[in-house]
Amino acid sequence: MSTKQNRFDLEWWVVSKRSIYLLVALGVVAALAGAVALYVRAYGNPFGGAKTNSDEVAGARFISLEGEVRVVRAATRETVAARSDTPLNPGDVVQTQADGRARILFVDGSTYFVRPNSVIQIRDNTTTDDGRRTNVRVHVDRGQINVRTEAQSEGTSNVVETRLTESKLTAETGASIGVNDNNTEEIRVTGGAIETATRGGERTTLRAGEYIAVNQQGGIGNRERLLGAPVAVAPRNLEKIAVGANGAGAARLRWQRPVSGAPAHYRVEVATSPFFVQAGKVVERDQLGATEFQIGDLRPSVYFWHVRAIASSGQLSEWSEPQKFIVAAGGTGEQVPIAELAAEYVAGSIYLVRGRAGAGNSVRIGDREVIATSDGSFQLQINAPPNSNEITVEAEDAQGNKSQYRLPLRKA
Repeated sequence: MSTKQNRFDLEWWVVSKRSIYLLVALGVVAALAGAVALYVRAYGNPFGGAKTNSDEVAGARFISLEGEVRVVRAATRETVAARSDTPLNPGDVVQTQADGRARILFVDGSTYFVRPNSVIQIRDNTTTDDGRRTNVRVHVDRGQINVRTEAQSEGTSNVVETRLTESKLTAETGASIGVNDNNTEEIRVTGGAIETATRGGERTTLRAGEYIAVNQQGGIGNRERLLGAPVAVAPRNLEKIAVGANGAGAARLRWQRPVSGAPAHYRVEVATSPFFVQAGKVVERDQLGATEFQIGDLRPSVYFWHVRAIASSGQLSEWSEPQKFIVAAGGTGEQVPIAELAAEYVAGSIYLVRGRAGAGNSVRIGDREVIATSDGSFQLQINAPPNSNEITVEAEDAQGNKSQYRLPLRKA
C-alpha cells in the first residue's frame, strides 16, 4: 500500500504575542501618519496659521486704555468693547468715546495715541518674513492721533491717511494729525519729519517745530512755527484746597507761556471729569490775555483743569496735561467703599485692576490714578513691583475721605 504525499508542505512558525502587538502598533502609526500627510496636503499646516495669528497680535495691540473704547471687527462688523488683550487686525476700526483714550503698538514699534471722540481704521500692519521691512498704514476718519515712530530699516513705511492728506512718517518722528468736525485738518510735527501729499496734489515736507492747516478742499495754509502747549503750574497735581466759611473753595489757576510760538490768548477749562466731557465742565473761559485765572464758589469735589494757547493766526496748541485738585472740607470719617475689586493678569508684571466705587471717586494704585465713571466702574492698568504678591488700592471721595484695600495678585 503506497502512501500519498500532500501537494503542499506547511511549515509552522511560533510567533509570540508581543510580536503581534508590535506589528499592529506599527500599522496604526503608519495609518495615522498617512492621514496627517493627506490632511496637510489638502488643507495646509494648521499650526502655521496659529503662528501667523500670534505674530499679528504681538504687532498690533493695545498697550493702554482709558474710558470707553470700541473695536469694529473687519471680518464680522461686530462691535466689541476693547480690552488689553483684544487683537487688532488690518481692517479693524477703533472708536474712542468722549471719555475714551487708547494707545496702540504696531509691528514696526511705532505707537499711536488715539484721543477722545476719534475714529481710526488699521489699513495695514504687516512685516516680511525676515522682519526687515514693515508696512503700517492707518486712516483717521475723525478726531486726533499722536504718533511716535522708532528707528526704521530701509523699505519701512509708516503712513497716516485722512480724507484730504496722506502723510509718510520718517524714523524717530513725533507728530499730531487731527481731523476737525468742520472737515478741516491740522498737522503738527514735534520731532523728525513728515512727507505730506494732499488730495489737491500739493506736496510738502514738515520738520520738527512746524505746523500746517489744511482747508476743506485739500489746500495747505501757510506754514507756521508750531505753537507749544502751556505748562500748568498751580494748583499742583493732587493739591487739596480747603473750603471757606461759606462751604466753598477758590483756586487761582496759573500756567507758563509756551516755549515755542507766539500766543495771542489762552483758553481754560475746569471740569469734574478728567476727559472734560461737556456734561462735567464747570468753567470755560476764552480770550484770556494773562497767564492766570481766579475761580471761586467751588463746592467740595474733585476737579480737573487744563489750558491751551491760541495764536493770532488761529492756530491752536495742544492742551496742557490735565491737573487734578481737590476741594474738601477735611473729611467726615466715612469709609470709601470699593466693590468687585479684582486684578487680571496680562503679561510680565502688568495687571488690569477693575472694580466699582462711588461715581467721581478717585482710585489710586502707586503713581497711577483713575476716576470712577458715572456708573461707578473703573479700570486701571498697572505695573506691579517686582516679586510682589499684593498691591494697595486707595479710594478717595470728594469730601476728602480715604480708604485703603489690599488686593492679591495671581498670575493663574
